[in-house]
Amino acid sequence: MHFPTRHSDIQARLETIDPLAYGKTRNYIDGDVTYLSPYLSRGVLSTRQVFQSVLARGFDPKAVERFVQELCWRDYWQAVWRSKGSAINSDLRRPQPDVAHTGLPTNLQNANTGIAAIDQAINTLYQSGYAHNHLRMYIASLACRIAKCHWKIPAQWMYYHLLDADWASNALSWQWVAGANSTKTYIANQENINRFCHCDQRGTFLDQSYEAIETMQTPPALSELASPNFATALPQHEPLRIDQAHDTLIYNFYNMDPQWRTEQAANRILLLEPSIFKAYPVAQQSIQFMIDLGANVPGLQWFVGEFAELESQLENKRVFYKEHPLNRYRGTEDPRDPIHHVDGYYPSFFSYWKACQRSLKNA
Repeated sequence: MHFPTRHSDIQARLETIDPLAYGKTRNYIDGDVTYLSPYLSRGVLSTRQVFQSVLARGFDPKAVERFVQELCWRDYWQAVWRSKGSAINSDLRRPQPDVAHTGLPTNLQNANTGIAAIDQAINTLYQSGYAHNHLRMYIASLACRIAKCHWKIPAQWMYYHLLDADWASNALSWQWVAGANSTKTYIANQENINRFCHCDQRGTFLDQSYEAIETMQTPPALSELASPNFATALPQHEPLRIDQAHDTLIYNFYNMDPQWRTEQAANRILLLEPSIFKAYPVAQQSIQFMIDLGANVPGLQWFVGEFAELESQLENKRVFYKEHPLNRYRGTEDPRDPIHHVDGYYPSFFSYWKACQRSLKNA
C-alpha cells in the first residue's frame, strides 16, 4: 500500500472514501477501508475533518454510523490517554490474564508463524508500514493469547513499524485483545482468518475450535522469544533561522497539520525531542514519512532537541502548539479537533459513544 505525502493527494483520497462500503466490508483484508490512518495519526487530518467531508458529500450520519464509530474509537483512545497519562503504559483496567512471558515470539518477529495470512501481513508491515486492523488483532491474539506474552513489548514492536503509529490507539487496542483493558480477551481461529483473508489454509495450530484454543498450550512455533531493541535515528538539523519578531508554531510527530494557523506569520518548527523517541521509538520509514509530510508546511524547519533547548533560542516567547498527551511545552495550546468534545474518562468505548450521541443531539 502506498501512502502519498503531497497534501492534494491526501485530500483526493479523503474525497473518494466510501463510508457505506466501509461499514459493510472493513473486516475483510480486501475491504473498502480508507487508508487515512497515517494522516490521522500524524495530525494532517482530524477525525472532524473526515466526518465533515462525509457529511458534505450528502451521506446520512445514521446510514454511515459504523464508519463514524470507527472515527470515534480513535478519539476515544486519545481521550483515555489524556485522562490516564502514562498509566496506559501498564495494564489499565486489570492485570492481563494468563501471562507467562515477556518478550515477542521470534517467529512472529520473523514472519514465520506458519499462519500464511499473518506472515504476509507482517512482511507487508515491514515493507509499507501498514497492517489491516483485523490482521493487527490476529497478530495481537497470537502474541498475547496463544504465546501468553505480556502485551507491552509486542505492542512496542508494532508501533515501531507502523506509519500510523499512535501509542494510545496501539497500546490500548493491544490491551483490549489481551484482556488488560477489557473484561474479556480476543482470540481467532484458522476458520475466522480464512474467512476474512480469503484463504483456505488447513492443519495449522489455529485450525481448531475456539474452545480448544482457549485451553491449548503455547505451540512450538511461538515458544521461542526475542527481546527486540528499538531505537530511532533522528535526522541532523541545520541551525535555525529564527525571526525574533514573529511567534513560533511547534509541530511534532503527532502534529503535521499543513492548515494550522496558515494566516499567522510565524517561525514554523518541527520539534523532535530525543526523550520522546527514546520512550516511544519508531522506525526510520516513519521518521521519513513525517519529514515528507513536512513539505506541505511552507518554511518548516526542524530541530532535534528538547523543548527547553528550543525555547532558549526564542527571544519572543509566544509559542503555539496543538494539544497532545506527550507535550510538555510552555505557550498557547490549541485544542485538537475530535468529532465530539467529550470531557472525562469513560471506561468503555460504548459509554463514550453514548456521550458522543448526547453531544450531537445537544448540538
